[in-house]
Amino acid sequence: MAPSLSLALGLVVAAGWLLAAFLLTRGNRRLRHLATLAEPPPARWPRVSVVFAARNEAHTVDAAVTTMLALDYPDWELIAVNDRSDDGTGAALDSLAAREPRLKVVHVADLPAGWLGKTHALHLGAARATGDYLLFTDADVHFRPDALRRAIAHAEAAGLDLLSAVPELHGLGHALGVCVNAFGLAFTAGIRPWAIPDPHSEAHGSVGAFGLVRTTTYRRLGGHEPLRLRPDDDLKLGRLFKLNGARCEFVYGRAALWVAWYASVGAMVRGLEKNSYAAADYRWWLIALGAIACGLFFLWPLVALVLTSGAAWGLHAASVGSMLALGCDQTRFTGGRWWYGLLLPVGAVIFGYAVVRATILTLWHGGIIWRGTFYPLRELRANQGPENKER
Repeated sequence: MAPSLSLALGLVVAAGWLLAAFLLTRGNRRLRHLATLAEPPPARWPRVSVVFAARNEAHTVDAAVTTMLALDYPDWELIAVNDRSDDGTGAALDSLAAREPRLKVVHVADLPAGWLGKTHALHLGAARATGDYLLFTDADVHFRPDALRRAIAHAEAAGLDLLSAVPELHGLGHALGVCVNAFGLAFTAGIRPWAIPDPHSEAHGSVGAFGLVRTTTYRRLGGHEPLRLRPDDDLKLGRLFKLNGARCEFVYGRAALWVAWYASVGAMVRGLEKNSYAAADYRWWLIALGAIACGLFFLWPLVALVLTSGAAWGLHAASVGSMLALGCDQTRFTGGRWWYGLLLPVGAVIFGYAVVRATILTLWHGGIIWRGTFYPLRELRANQGPENKER
């Protein structure tokens, strides 16, 4: 490689890593933590409806729902939507409901056309809700007893329409932990959660594990109907609210809620098939650019340490140092061992491979399979997601 080109690449990559390190380390520290929110209690605790969809979750739903039923919030109900399960999920939920009157179970036998199973289930559960707030969660999320109380006190004090919290991930082996750290870094850089409260910023986002929304705002915006065919419905729920002037905030949920994510790296790669292409709004060229950027910023600096010398070598060494330092710092927020950050390039390559693979498979098959149903790509593309309801 020509020395001038190597030097130019070194400048670009080093500047990119230094900027990323500054923005992400500063931004992560600006986010609040659900476990330590300490607003005074409101004059009246509003009623909350906790809603989740479950499909073939018989092995996890009992333990997770038990923690939901142990929430110390004074006025709430739990609505579980059994989405066409063919294992023991429905029976497990009915058994829990027989012992706990606050738990209502809705069974879905058929999926109407034009809906994903999950979005339909959440929309249906929300329609049955009686709360002033809706908390959308997943069937395998575990809660600390005070999590909901802290969230509502903060939402009321801040006048929020949406409060989302990313859960702590449990049960990760080292290999999966390295990948999760890279995923967390990419997710944080992509949605810029610290900018979500800023009404002048386009930053938006939410996560399926904990999405607390004000019911009047949710229903005014059409509920999940605008998201009916979005595999990334949680992210797009945040976009729907932000586009329409709602007050939103994103916090860390570590030590307040947790979930066992995927069981292995292979399971993660397969699990990302359903929504990776959707997250790029079905723009293949954006995925291609992302793959090129992954090679340029994560792999090239390491290779350049062997192939370059002089000023170019120094710039690439600075890039590698910034990358690994940022990866180690990210573990403070995504969890896991600090040294997972030293393997950030490995995790980034695996995560990048998963996204590219998901895109190719979606294009090859002409759609995705999720919860046992095939959804054609042409239908998924037709539902581009939320628009500004106020226009």
